[in-house]
Amino acid sequence: MSKDPKLFQHGTLAMLVAGLFDGTMSIEELLTHGDSGIGTCSGLDGEMIILDGTAYTIRRDGTVEALSGDVKTPFACVHFDPKTPGRKVSDLSLPELEANLKGQGMNNIFYTVKLTGRFAKMKTRTVFKQEKPYPGLTEVADQQAVFEGEDTTGTLIGYNAPDLYQGIASSGFHLHYLSDDHVLVGHVLDLQLAEGELSLTPFSDFNLHMPSGNADFMQADFDLASLNDQIQQAEH
Repeated sequence: MSKDPKLFQHGTLAMLVAGLFDGTMSIEELLTHGDSGIGTCSGLDGEMIILDGTAYTIRRDGTVEALSGDVKTPFACVHFDPKTPGRKVSDLSLPELEANLKGQGMNNIFYTVKLTGRFAKMKTRTVFKQEKPYPGLTEVADQQAVFEGEDTTGTLIGYNAPDLYQGIASSGFHLHYLSDDHVLVGHVLDLQLAEGELSLTPFSDFNLHMPSGNADFMQADFDLASLNDQIQQAEH
């Protein structure tokens, strides 16, 4: 692995906003670019988290599943975790965590957030699988299952995307969680950290891979004028 970690992303959030939900890269191929990250599955079938080279998702019924290599994703971000020591943190809500991160002086680059520890409260969501013809992302934003856990131990991982890359990703923080017992997974909606270890990995290199072999993507028209509003509606 290179001394300088690189962020690899397949697809863009703008593609999901436009309803391009077909998987266009296999998990097996995705894992050649990183052993940690987040994403979703073909048809928006669950919220994906990747830790230590294994991808997991949570279905709408709360079932947590380790994904096989032939499962495909329309959108995912991965990197190789450098396993650098983090700093001890405690007693943080989600807004307090985000405020802490914004004070690190890295607002204009991508970086990963990894937080392991004990969470007094964790609230996550997963989206519902869609079938063709796919709607746009804003039309399915409310079709989600919400899960809550108390006093769980696990790992939160995700990324900060700079505002200037809105559309490639959703600007700000996009965080997913996996409990150590693999019972609770999903996109983080709320949390209360009891105690944990926080590590950040900045990326000076960002590799964006596009599904040029997918006809729907190659022929799609994107509503750039309303893209930001649609992302805010779907992701926040």
